[in-house]
This record gives sequence, C-alpha cells and structure tokens, in this order.
Amino acid sequence: MNYLLVLALVLVATVAVYPQVSPDETAVRNVIQEEIAAWNAGDAVAFARHFAADGTFTNILGQFFTGREAFTERHDFIFKGIYRGTTMKQDVVSLKFVRPDVAVVETLTAVIGIQKPSPGMSLDTKGRLRSRLLQVMVKDGGEWKIVAFHNTDVRPDVPVPDPQ
Repeated sequence: MNYLLVLALVLVATVAVYPQVSPDETAVRNVIQEEIAAWNAGDAVAFARHFAADGTFTNILGQFFTGREAFTERHDFIFKGIYRGTTMKQDVVSLKFVRPDVAVVETLTAVIGIQKPSPGMSLDTKGRLRSRLLQVMVKDGGEWKIVAFHNTDVRPDVPVPDPQ
C-alpha cells in the first residue's frame, strides 16, 4: 500500500515539475517548423500558408506590406534572388499567449548560405544573417494565422546565442 502512495506522489511531482504543453502551443510551434521547412525548400506559397489574408509584414529592410498575396510575392522574389538556396533556422525565444486565441512568438533566426549580400546587409563572422522575428498569431476557426510579422536584423556587434 505504501508503495502505491509513493508512486502516486512521484507521478504528481513529475507532472508538477514538467508541465504539459498545450495543444495550442504545439500548433504554434508547428507553424514555426513549417516556416523553416518552406524557407529551406524556397517555397513562398508554403511559407505564406499560415499568413492571414490581411496580415502585416515588415521585413529587415523596414519595408512594410499588407496581405498574404504581398507576403507571398515578396518571398517568391527573394527566394528566386538573394536568398536562393539559403537555409534558415529559428529558435523560439519567447512564446506567450496573451489570450487563449492570441499568441506572440519571438524567434532568433539565422539565414545561412547568402552568396551575394546586399549593400548594408550585416552578416555575422560565420556569414549568417541574424534576425529577431516577432510574429503575432491569432486562432481563427481552429487554425493559427499570422496577423503581424516583424523582422529586425541583429547587428554583428550584438551578442546572440548560436542557433540550436
């Protein structure tokens, strides 16, 4: 009998120490993983899959766009140009649910393999473009959509951890 009580206490303690990940957190993290896969395939349509029809997008140059169509077109352009053949990594720095249907996700990104950097583009000592990407996602009809996508480059003199 004591054995069962001890086992039950251990199980309760384990659950308390290792909180369960909610289905919504898993879904949001899956959006990030799908973005990575789409970028690495150079697939602008797949990259924009979770972008809201009226979402807003600010790129690392400070250019501002509205809508999934503009988001897709811009990424198609860069995947055929300067970012052709590149790979991207994203590490989640922060994921907060400000409401059950609104998530704010910040990732630290690294784009690897840029052959000809644009003037003013800041690559780190390993030749990577580093940025902080802030995405606001809203759950709509059971699906998470990106309503705001704001990407800021990280200057080479700003210390950031290497991607995982």
